[in-house]
Amino acid sequence: MKILITGAEGFIGKNLIIALRSRGYVDLLTLDADAPAELLDRYCGECGFVYHLSGSNRAKQQDELMQADFSFTDTLLRQLNKHKNRCPVMFASSTHAALPNLYGRSKKAGEELLELYANETGATVYVYRFPHVFGKWAKPNYNSVIATFCYNVAHDLPIVIHDENAKMHLAYVDDVAESLCDLLDGKTNKEGAYCVVPQLYTATLGDIAKRIRSFRNIRESNLLPDMTEPLTRKLYATYLSFLPVMEFAYPLEMLEDADGSETEFLRLSTGGQITVSVCKPGMTRGNHWHHTRAEKILAVSGSGVIKFRRIDMDEVIEYPVSAKKHVAVDIPIGYAHCIENTGKSDLVLLSWSSECCDGEGAEGDPSEVVIPYPEANG
Repeated sequence: MKILITGAEGFIGKNLIIALRSRGYVDLLTLDADAPAELLDRYCGECGFVYHLSGSNRAKQQDELMQADFSFTDTLLRQLNKHKNRCPVMFASSTHAALPNLYGRSKKAGEELLELYANETGATVYVYRFPHVFGKWAKPNYNSVIATFCYNVAHDLPIVIHDENAKMHLAYVDDVAESLCDLLDGKTNKEGAYCVVPQLYTATLGDIAKRIRSFRNIRESNLLPDMTEPLTRKLYATYLSFLPVMEFAYPLEMLEDADGSETEFLRLSTGGQITVSVCKPGMTRGNHWHHTRAEKILAVSGSGVIKFRRIDMDEVIEYPVSAKKHVAVDIPIGYAHCIENTGKSDLVLLSWSSECCDGEGAEGDPSEVVIPYPEANG
């Protein structure tokens, strides 16, 4: 099936094209409002589905908006009718259609045109009143305040907020694209006369700005926000898409000694931290135990052995570890433990701990795993 997408170079259009291709749709007919009339005519005779995303949200005059939204929509529907093409048509409207502003009136006029077309032809139409859509590839200082916030914070520029308590109703562009793709499978989510994206969010402008500002601090504090909250997760993903291309990487503080090194990778707001440790050949790290801090250790390079001794007993237990076979080793509390590199290359370990290691006693209470005993006489 050939799928016609108007506004293909726009924010939602680019993301929709990627989503369609990921589902195996490759016969895509793409154009924008300034496309040649003969191309629109040909596409309207060939297509089996229309995603009508073309429009403007920054024209200063009513006639400009009407030209971008109403007039092009009218031309599109006339061309479909000319070819007696009754394929389904999806129309990108906005929640502003319920408001008495220039943009809203132009979108409302487009909705009414689609309704009239459906009544006259019997074609199926899907009208989406989108809220504020955010995500990758939105233009800062154009069609997304979140894009502007993310761009400015990522580029160390100030952001301006006129009303921190203003409520934002939000949809993530990947969720929008998936909802639009579902139409091809006959799946729709509707509220009254309008289709809706299933995953919607509400937050104040001040809260959104606070979250986005916090993302820049991750590189200094290593503290990752709680990603179990979907809006935070999607705002963070959006923020990362606006990083300068030469600033994807950033340095971490490495603590080194004769035995190897240790580098904190991340601290988790839900608790604990993730650390990368290096133990040099023939060296042993550890020889301590913890009261409440649980740990998990995974060897990602090299080989060695992790030794345990319950602090009130003498028996030593050994667990060999190697990057050749990934095995996670739990470090129970009350067990003295150490890690010995038995190989010829650096032993690199990835570890998670339930508590952050800070200040005096961060490594735990010292205690030898292998207890030396005096030689027996005679």
